[in-house]
Amino acid sequence: MKDTISSVLIAASAAIALLLGLIHLLHTFSGQNLQPRDSDLMAKMKTVPLFISRATTVWRTWIGFNASHSFSLIFFGAVYGHLAMLHRAFLFHSWFLLVLGFALLLGYVVLAKLYFFRAPFLGVLLAAALYLLGVVINLA
Repeated sequence: MKDTISSVLIAASAAIALLLGLIHLLHTFSGQNLQPRDSDLMAKMKTVPLFISRATTVWRTWIGFNASHSFSLIFFGAVYGHLAMLHRAFLFHSWFLLVLGFALLLGYVVLAKLYFFRAPFLGVLLAAALYLLGVVINLA
């Protein structure tokens, strides 16, 4: 019974991360949610290169960073959801995977608190709490 509860909690955590990643990816490539409100700033971002390379612009890297950020959440959600539901023994016997998953979620909590707004912070905080609860119940 505790194996099932632990798996469901980690799968729920993974589902939250997956959903956040998909929503973020959607906002990256459609709509205005991740665009600056200042149209002059956006125009400037589309023309100004970075010091690291003149081959790209601030805008292109902005889109790339946001998309890769989304991919990370999607990957976490898909892999940990799959492991929690279909390979729970493998997941719960691997301290490496358990610690890695929690470290990633904790990193997102810190990033969200420092740099994002309330909704993503609460989402990743909930995901981290469910994940940790799943691990703790499995250990009990």
